[in-house]
Amino acid sequence: MTYTPATQDQLLAIRVNAGIEELARTEKFAAAEPDMVEAIVEGVGQFAAGEFAPLNRVGDLEGAKLENGLVRLPDGYAEAYEAYVEQGWNAIASPAEFGGQGLPFTLACNVLENLGTANMAFNLLPMLSVGAIEALEHHGSEDLQQKYLPKLVSGEWSGTMNLTEPQAGSDVGALRATAMPIEDGEHAGKYRIKGQKIYITWGEHELSKNIIHLVLARLPEAPEGSRGISLFVVPKYHVNSDGSLGPRNDVRCVSLEHKLGINASPTCVMSYGDNDECIGELVGAPNRGLAAMFTMMNNARINVGNQGVQIGERATQQALGYARDRVQSARAGSPDKNPVAIVEHPDVRRMLLRMKALTEGARALLYYTAGQVDRGVLGDEAARTRGEILTPLIKAWGTDIGTEVASLGIQVHGGMGFVEETGAAQHWRDSRIAPIYEGTNGIQAADLVTRKLGLDGGEALVSLAADIARDCADEPALAALAQDCASVAAWMSDEASLDDRLAGSVPFTTMLAVAVAGWQLVRQLRAVEAGAAPSLAVTKPASVRFFLDRIVPEAAGLRTSAMAGAEALYAIDTEALLG
Repeated sequence: MTYTPATQDQLLAIRVNAGIEELARTEKFAAAEPDMVEAIVEGVGQFAAGEFAPLNRVGDLEGAKLENGLVRLPDGYAEAYEAYVEQGWNAIASPAEFGGQGLPFTLACNVLENLGTANMAFNLLPMLSVGAIEALEHHGSEDLQQKYLPKLVSGEWSGTMNLTEPQAGSDVGALRATAMPIEDGEHAGKYRIKGQKIYITWGEHELSKNIIHLVLARLPEAPEGSRGISLFVVPKYHVNSDGSLGPRNDVRCVSLEHKLGINASPTCVMSYGDNDECIGELVGAPNRGLAAMFTMMNNARINVGNQGVQIGERATQQALGYARDRVQSARAGSPDKNPVAIVEHPDVRRMLLRMKALTEGARALLYYTAGQVDRGVLGDEAARTRGEILTPLIKAWGTDIGTEVASLGIQVHGGMGFVEETGAAQHWRDSRIAPIYEGTNGIQAADLVTRKLGLDGGEALVSLAADIARDCADEPALAALAQDCASVAAWMSDEASLDDRLAGSVPFTTMLAVAVAGWQLVRQLRAVEAGAAPSLAVTKPASVRFFLDRIVPEAAGLRTSAMAGAEALYAIDTEALLG
């Protein structure tokens, strides 16, 4: 269960795929010089390995526990989080006016990648705080920003996202939580929040001094559906005018979910206003809460895709270590009949290279996406639009990859992979949540073939495929896959019904994600061949070649499925299907 930061591959992706040196030539990101970038990547890797990684196993075994209304974490978590705050890792990309370092989002992604590879469940705490900062930075009033952002940026306070209710999952418009205006008294101008929220990650704990909940609720006489939702900031403890903490707000954790994995991450059922005294403040305009929350969610979707990279890296490292040490059978066809380490057997070698190639491909896609987001912040509209297209790709395909790689890790371990003591099973259990939250992968695919397909009149997606085909003309299979993506996109835009598009959305998402990831891996390989990252000169060509020769043809085979239409899905009626 040891963890070694993938520092050199991360630096390669940050330089080649995110283009950090180009970003550093701008005034806004001038501090992201090579020495600074290396110091951050190496430093957070060492921190994650030393502080977060040792807690991964005990967090899985002991988990979070609710005792007398308080959530308790295993020994060591409080100290590790305190060290995280003290070293300033939470503030990497946050605005300088609130105590942040103002560095590119790309580097914040790297902080989360290292922390999450070390301990995925623990990493959800800072990940949600980053999203809360983003929402308040873009939609909060100046008063709210001054009140909450400095301590959210430092990490002294943490943040949460409260959307889901028992009857309102993916259909957020069905939520029933209410917000009643307060007209007089000490809280005049604020709102009384009442309702219950479920699946609230890190909704209650004692690691940070305050928890800032971002809560969706309805104002009186608000329109039905998603058009009538407002966003409120609800602190666990009231904040006095001087910034000190006041009495506890009327919000509590009712219970913790018993989950498949991420056991150290408290997934809370939260109750607001049991005593009709839960006080919240409006964020943004009334009835515009979903737009404000989506600022937080879009950030989180990229960071969830990052989790696929994280768990893929951790599972791959463990599988490589086991395959090196486990001796079993002679290699088939070898004149030497002595048993060898299983890494020598062809199928084990296939699994290990697949794990490595998929993880590196997802990492390349992650940092390419982050780099486009950073360019969008600088005012590059084409990059901002491309970042919008890439977001569902990294979230959906990235998390699918995390689950596949973790499953392959179990397979490499054989029977021992199914035994909890090895730890391989934990990676798969932890990985399985990522394709579900922040919008299931089916919802990501639906977003791609509806809203994202039509960006810039359809030209945004077509230009992405054209860039891949043009730049990878020397890789015929990859260029052909990019052209297939353009053909499927044209069919979906010009001929397919909405049902047909949705029926083919998941295979199309995989096709496009593999095409972009393959392109970015080719760019990495060219850089390595030109002398970049000498430590990767042997391994990078092998993993890229595996991706291009094995993964790309698989994605190309999805074209028929992407264009098969919806008719076969409804060939039998619902009653017959359900038996």
